[in-house]
Amino acid sequence: MLNQIKGLHHVTSMADDAQKNNAFFTNKLGLRRVKKTVNFDEPSVYHLYYGDEIGTPGTVMTYFPFPHIVRGRPGTGEVGTTVFSVPEGSLPYWRERFEKFSVGGVTEGESFGQKRLTFTGPDGDGFALVEDKGDKRPVWTQGGVGNDEAIRGFHSASLRLRDGGATEELLKFMGYQEADTSNGIKRFAIPGGNGADFIDIETLPEAQRATLGAGSVHHIAFAVEDRAKQLEVRKALLDTGYQVTPVIDRDYFWAVYFRTPGGVLFEIATNEPGFDRDEDTAHLGEALKLPMQHEHLRAALENHLQPLEA
Repeated sequence: MLNQIKGLHHVTSMADDAQKNNAFFTNKLGLRRVKKTVNFDEPSVYHLYYGDEIGTPGTVMTYFPFPHIVRGRPGTGEVGTTVFSVPEGSLPYWRERFEKFSVGGVTEGESFGQKRLTFTGPDGDGFALVEDKGDKRPVWTQGGVGNDEAIRGFHSASLRLRDGGATEELLKFMGYQEADTSNGIKRFAIPGGNGADFIDIETLPEAQRATLGAGSVHHIAFAVEDRAKQLEVRKALLDTGYQVTPVIDRDYFWAVYFRTPGGVLFEIATNEPGFDRDEDTAHLGEALKLPMQHEHLRAALENHLQPLEA
């Protein structure tokens, strides 16, 4: 069993409009845009990152906004709901805020003994807020949401699978422990994690397979401290029979990817070097940052990409 993984690092999804996506996360959820760059594999579209003040691993939601992309079809083989942690007693504030900003799909409930507010993003993305009184992570409070209500970071993510067995064994191999079951959903927790500590498995044997599109999660990333720890995890996965990519430099972290038995794309990402490697902390996410291999495209990309609010 591995011990290098420390919880979630980031979750990356698809969108169809960069301006709408940016406004939702910065204005409605009050997160900070910590990086404005491009998809390294398709530089004609943005890669936008939202999180806490510095983009701490375990807080960062990221998006590839592809103009005019069709909406994804929910189903199995994907991340179903991405869940953020908020302070105890703050859900009435968020319900009122979501009503003010016309956020869709808002319903109240409870999960694993915690109060929960589910809602949808602009592309039908599945989200929830969970009150977690034990979450003491610092927050970004310059996005219009005060300290007593602001999002702390990720709480958990759910995986929708036709058969959860092999993925559950994978999570245990990655260091997760089965923690609880509620309404048929199994919860796995990483001991000594970074706060974004839970993965929930929802088994839906009769459900259709998901199709990727706007509102779909492209991949989910797990955090390791550094490149040495990442290489240890990569070797262990290879030795177990998984097809793992070589290490890829994403400028703000190093990444390896592999497909899980249930069809979900997993990434192992380093906490280093961080989002302040090419911008001062006070100005994160303001300028368009390009990887070296795409710098020669700057003039064309600045003319092509949608302008975004600061």
